[in-house]
Amino acid sequence: MGKMRNKKIVCIGGGNAMPNAVLTGLKKYPVRLSVICAMLDDGGSAGKERRDYNTAVSFGDIRRASYALADTDLKTKDFYNSRYKDGEFKGHVVSNITTTIEVSATGDIELAINKLNNEIFKIPKKHQVLPATLDNSTLCAKLENGKKIKGETNIDIPKHNGNLKIKKVFLEPEARAYPKALEAIKKADLILIGPGDLYSSLSQIFLVKDVAGTVNKNRAKKVYICNLMTKNGETNNFTVSDFAAEVEKFLDGKLDYVIYNNALPEPERIDSYKREHPELLDLVSFDGDLTRFKKFIGENLLPASGPIIHDSAKLARKILSLCRQ
Repeated sequence: MGKMRNKKIVCIGGGNAMPNAVLTGLKKYPVRLSVICAMLDDGGSAGKERRDYNTAVSFGDIRRASYALADTDLKTKDFYNSRYKDGEFKGHVVSNITTTIEVSATGDIELAINKLNNEIFKIPKKHQVLPATLDNSTLCAKLENGKKIKGETNIDIPKHNGNLKIKKVFLEPEARAYPKALEAIKKADLILIGPGDLYSSLSQIFLVKDVAGTVNKNRAKKVYICNLMTKNGETNNFTVSDFAAEVEKFLDGKLDYVIYNNALPEPERIDSYKREHPELLDLVSFDGDLTRFKKFIGENLLPASGPIIHDSAKLARKILSLCRQ
């Protein structure tokens, strides 16, 4: 444990997967976490706030990470993570609206994010939740048939034929990195990537100018935590190797380790979870004999029963075992 104390771990991701899978487990150990969040959601309530209030970025992923690390009392934490049930803001998350209105009133995105992290959720001072960028930009994808898709939400929930492969993702216009995010990457002892939607979430962080380059320059171990299931319109029929290869394209560099799940739950359990999440297709398969390669680490990462999600305690132990090497 002493060897891990105060290790600086950077966690890169967005959505619910990374906070639930990684942050909730690692925060119980004596490490320092810097979370770098996707900021370009343009769908649902977060996207509407971004458009209606001209905030340049959205705050949903910052809020999810901050909630996972929160040190405030449970009642306050859950209130700010709840959605308005009626009125003008029906369906909007309380803390997203609070942060959005703060930006609209002051024009200071950084101040609003700091208030969210430090005053509302009161994350411990040793941790930090950082935006990848504060610039207004749009995530775009080019499909194998040449069609261009604009907007994170249109990649995330495809209106096009979901069987068409994504050939390229890019930002319009270019987005600059948030300086404190780059500083955290430079100082990291370990860099964790994912889990999360490959193209609609993870890619946009690495497309921000200088993020991938700064990750590559740091000699710390780079670890990708592979998704558990494939997703329609993004990763149809992807294997563990496919996921890893795409992340290395985003990085324009090599991963040191890829942690993946090798447990095979009962088909009934998978079917039950797919009914709740119809966008998910099947378990990610581990192609060939990945155990021949040191960088691929297969483990049973699932809880004993229930949803097909990462067991955060199991995952934390595996991640921290890499810190000791």
